[in-house]
Amino acid sequence: MAQFKNLMEIFKLLNKTNCRKCNETTCLAFAAAVFKGEKQLAACPDLDPGIIAQYGVQEKRQSGYEADLEKALAYLKSEVSAVDFSTAAKRIGAVSANGKLTLKVMGKDFSVDNKGYLYSDIHVNPWVTIPILTYILQCKGSPVNGKWMPLRELPGGQERYRLFAQRCEKPLKKLADTHTELFEDLVDIFNGRPVENHYQSDIAIVLQPLPLVPMLVCYWKPEDGMASDLNLFFDASAPDNLGMDGIYALGTGIVNMFEKLALRHGVVQ
Repeated sequence: MAQFKNLMEIFKLLNKTNCRKCNETTCLAFAAAVFKGEKQLAACPDLDPGIIAQYGVQEKRQSGYEADLEKALAYLKSEVSAVDFSTAAKRIGAVSANGKLTLKVMGKDFSVDNKGYLYSDIHVNPWVTIPILTYILQCKGSPVNGKWMPLRELPGGQERYRLFAQRCEKPLKKLADTHTELFEDLVDIFNGRPVENHYQSDIAIVLQPLPLVPMLVCYWKPEDGMASDLNLFFDASAPDNLGMDGIYALGTGIVNMFEKLALRHGVVQ
């Protein structure tokens, strides 16, 4: 069946009455939904059945972002297939056995085979997969030195910090503001380690997203008319062991994971 090249091809087939029988506000909105593959032409009751049969089922289209994500995953998986797991295990703090490389991610076992496929008892999404594969490939094995730094002070971090703040620190702060107890529970679920005397924060917890890439979360509760605040810090060795792009993806992946858990428990609006 023919696939439309653009939404205007679909729009030209419609009667433009904006009748809303398809549950879209306008015929143009309906055309956009059909082009994306979110709806089918048959949802328009006024279209000739012959036209519907001519075009058939429209496949769901990937966004440019989704397509780029798939390409990045395919590339990383192909690179991992060339890695010597026994050698890599010593370098990245993992275990090599039965044809798989197993490492701790937030206290949970994640295994990778020689085709780049991940195995775990918990749900694995691309935001988690990409940093793990990147870590296996790029980690230099630099020892963690305990010097905490915000992303903007890491080499190459300044140019990424604004987006990092919007997509990582801001949504994580919202989660903490909405339900602080759940925020504490979430980090505890993933083997967070409470620490004291870090930047005078009310909550300070060290997470271990990857064996040699710890992350410090500091949260200041609202007090005396002052707004709450939250900042993420990484060990100074993080760029050696994950790279700046990997650090950004890792932070975003963790926040995405926490948000989904919060939604599942019905506490995030």
